[in-house]
Amino acid sequence: MSRYARVTPPGRPTQWAVERGGELWGLGDQVPAGVDDSAWLDLTAHGPSARQLEQATPLVPDAVRWELPVARPGKVICLGLNYAAHAAEGGNAAPEYPSFFMRGASSLIAHGAPLVRPRVSDKLDFEAELAVVIGRRARHLTEADALSAVAGYACFNDGTLRDYQRRTAQWTIGKNFDGTGGFGPWLVPAADLPPGAAGLKVESRLNGRVMQSDDTGHMIVTVARALVLLSEVLTLEPGDVIAMGTPSGVGYARTPPVWMQPGDRIEIEIEGVGLLANPVVQEEG
Repeated sequence: MSRYARVTPPGRPTQWAVERGGELWGLGDQVPAGVDDSAWLDLTAHGPSARQLEQATPLVPDAVRWELPVARPGKVICLGLNYAAHAAEGGNAAPEYPSFFMRGASSLIAHGAPLVRPRVSDKLDFEAELAVVIGRRARHLTEADALSAVAGYACFNDGTLRDYQRRTAQWTIGKNFDGTGGFGPWLVPAADLPPGAAGLKVESRLNGRVMQSDDTGHMIVTVARALVLLSEVLTLEPGDVIAMGTPSGVGYARTPPVWMQPGDRIEIEIEGVGLLANPVVQEEG
């Protein structure tokens, strides 16, 4: 299995990289000018060319700056209440139709980057999620062909300001603070995981303490079903991201509530996909 990432080595431009045999290899001095996410997703689907492998250079994972696994996601669509136990812990019934909402790209941060608690709220919560990255343009998908639109999977932390989330009937305002959505570091090709990334352990850990632990097989709406429903409405495009909802164990549902604090470290780990880790800092000013 290969995992792919976008990284910036010290003193060098951002480049594509692949992990093989536990080692990280850079696939060029820079991402070619004018290359969009379609070319990057094509690389993850088909693997590096012989020329790229010949020119690959070893990188030190602890020395690189990790970038978002998708440079310019056109749409970031999230599912709420997609695990029955999570819906129940908040006093909600499992929805008959998914609770879709949107995140803006400006809310996203890469692996290792600081997750920002804003000045206006201290109720910053964590949500471990599987992210689906779309690899081809698609509309009106069926259950039979939906997964063919998936390029790969990544880890996602749908960081939420709970007080702002509850200020309106729509959740969007609490989900879009700058620097609150962790995403990455790896993009794992769909072919390297079970269909729909089903049956994978998903976990969040705050300062090493396990907060959430479940299995993607317990999602109410599967990846295929989510793509069918979304493509009834809109065109899915390469680089779009679908965050598939979080298991139970989030901070607001605990007694007393557990909020992320400056100085904390939050980790999201999904079996076969990787580990996403971010320190928590306070917004300046």
